[in-house]
Amino acid sequence: MSIFGSIMSKIFGGDEAAAKPDAQPASSTASASSAQASASPMNTSAAPSATSQQPVDVAAVLTGMASKNSQQLNSRTSIVDLMKLLDLDSSINARKELATELHYNGDTNDSASMNIWLHKQVMQNLRRTAARCRTTSNRKHGSPVWSGQERLLGTGH
Repeated sequence: MSIFGSIMSKIFGGDEAAAKPDAQPASSTASASSAQASASPMNTSAAPSATSQQPVDVAAVLTGMASKNSQQLNSRTSIVDLMKLLDLDSSINARKELATELHYNGDTNDSASMNIWLHKQVMQNLRRTAARCRTTSNRKHGSPVWSGQERLLGTGH
């Protein structure tokens, strides 16, 4: 399973090996300030597999996992901490592999810029997946599926 597939599986459950991230290559010449500005907390998303159409409160899953974790992790802004929270390998090699999966075209030896970009892409892909699941659920059930999700993910009013 891909690293991104493992992230999806940990959050959405089930086999997410078929999950394809909607990553857009980033320019390696982007300034550090614009990279940092674009790494807003809890930006998330990816294409859900056919089996993951049930609504999932991503923020609640991450918050619940953080409350049970003895480490003080900042998964809202750090890809390393997010991977640790999900009990995944957060080594530089694993992050470089994730960068390849998500089509990062910057310098993978500039780990700070790569990490900011990775976190942004992972969270955007998670948000897209959650929105797709929510849309599917709303069509079936006619009601909102998460309380507070939009606020935590930065997608609400």
